[in-house]
Amino acid sequence: MSHEPGAVLFDLDGTLLDTAPDMHAALNRLLAENDRAPLPFDAVRNHVSHGSHALVTLAFPDAPDEQTEALKKRYLEIYARDLCIATALFPGMDALLGEIEARGWHWGVVTNKPTWLTEPLLEALGLAPRMSAIVSGDSLARRKPDPDPMWLAARQTGLEPARHCYWGDAERDIVAGKRAGMSTLIAGWGYIDSAQDPQTWGADGMLEQPGDFWPWHAALSDIPDTCLP
Repeated sequence: MSHEPGAVLFDLDGTLLDTAPDMHAALNRLLAENDRAPLPFDAVRNHVSHGSHALVTLAFPDAPDEQTEALKKRYLEIYARDLCIATALFPGMDALLGEIEARGWHWGVVTNKPTWLTEPLLEALGLAPRMSAIVSGDSLARRKPDPDPMWLAARQTGLEPARHCYWGDAERDIVAGKRAGMSTLIAGWGYIDSAQDPQTWGADGMLEQPGDFWPWHAALSDIPDTCLP
């Protein structure tokens, strides 16, 4: 097994960052603009990883396609205005990032969130300067579950894809990582609703909290060619 530094890549919403409070607040402001009652946080949280279209469809289930697109545009405008009010790293993530950096590894983000939202959010939290890779949903023609964004992140870190481990809270994350030749982990604290069965996604493991990564990694000590040192 190689002892060279590796890289950990994260999905953004629901894996690295708890963005649900701000995305929920923006959705309720959109509902208020349209004279509709607010949705409770618990009804919205586990839909956040599916993106703005899914959130708008949740709030306006009977809207025709054309109206849904207009509502989505307005939702993103509202969200961008208050992008980082309550958003924060998930508990335990700051310590994990510190140890990743102390070991000389790389870390970064591969998200389907567009660049005009991803980069200001990471800058606002002071994370961007620490990262080796930032790939957004519009960085390339294809998004996750396509592997192209994963390979772009690998080019940014300068490491082979097999030296990366990708974490996510949606099936498309695991599919993208596997297609790219990376190890994959499910973020059990993420936005996973009851209709999903993460055990069927084919990931290499599932973490209940970020610190569980170290025992998982230690268990790979007898496995050659792992994605991490």
